[in-house]
Amino acid sequence: MPPSTPSPAGASIAIEGLVQRFGQNTVLDHIDIHIGAGQVLALLGPSGCGKTTLLKLLAGLNRPTEGRIAIGGTTVVDQRSFLPPEKRGLGMVFQDYALWPHMSVGRNVAFPLEVRGVAAAERAGRVAQALEMVGLGGFESRQPSSLSGGQQQRVALARAVVARPQVLLFDEPLSNLDRDLRETLCVEIGELLRSLGTTAVYVTHDHEEAFALADTVAVMRGGKVSQMAAPEALIHEPASRDVAEFLKLGALQAGVCTGRGWQLAGGLELAPPAGLFQQTPPGPGHLFIPHAALRPGAGAVLRGHVIAQRYRGGHYATTLQVGGEGHASFELAWLSDQRLPLRHPIGLDLDWSRLRWFPQAA
Repeated sequence: MPPSTPSPAGASIAIEGLVQRFGQNTVLDHIDIHIGAGQVLALLGPSGCGKTTLLKLLAGLNRPTEGRIAIGGTTVVDQRSFLPPEKRGLGMVFQDYALWPHMSVGRNVAFPLEVRGVAAAERAGRVAQALEMVGLGGFESRQPSSLSGGQQQRVALARAVVARPQVLLFDEPLSNLDRDLRETLCVEIGELLRSLGTTAVYVTHDHEEAFALADTVAVMRGGKVSQMAAPEALIHEPASRDVAEFLKLGALQAGVCTGRGWQLAGGLELAPPAGLFQQTPPGPGHLFIPHAALRPGAGAVLRGHVIAQRYRGGHYATTLQVGGEGHASFELAWLSDQRLPLRHPIGLDLDWSRLRWFPQAA
């Protein structure tokens, strides 16, 4: 998508004490999120975690049970007030494109401007500009049915930005597309958002998508925000076992903290060198061994063999069976630069500074 003239900077968003209940079911449980103007936030989590419900509350499609939402310093909903969607200065991009099949591409994109009473001559220029921004210059007269899935999503994106909204909301917009196209459009959407300076909230269940697009990622589970941080902070410092497990950052092994190291299930004991032990109270929990902490080496703190491999993102995601020799074995994930045969023996050193211990919750 070629760069275009930036629109005014986006608006800040403040979400405070947000609760959403449907009967006895609490879908959102006291959510507090602040997004700076022009920032991109990804709401990341599995199905049913509440991320789409939160997006609908931002859009004004539902009203929360409790709490407050402000956009650009203006309260759009609380216990006393409610601003309808059309007055919130929003653009939305949906999973299923939501294009009107009886309208041309140009008319689909022009629709938000028609609703706002923008004159026909100005509409034409702004529609052409929006289509140019998403790489579809000259497509005004085409019908949506004649376009590929990726092109239809670009039309939906052009329609969302044509009215120059302060905030853009994305509801899993790439989930219907194949992987290569998702990766391409993900990069293009990120570039477009930054060129426009628009604040955006992007719902997804794909952590690679979230990390590629967002300045900040809120990992959601069970209607709560488990951790909200920059992508690099989530990768290097997951706040809980749930976050590390959901993001597939490495292996989690049950065990006991002994005061000088960790005794894993089956009896394998890991004792870090002096000065590298993470001081935590003794007791049960889980040791997190991230991919980045593993490297082949002669020291071979861990020994095992390959039981599976698959190619992913420039590496071979390798599953190792580690242990044996009097200890119960366990599986460990490791990213290798080369393809290895099944049963191939591997010795791995540990970067002890990257290991994290998550004590069992009381």
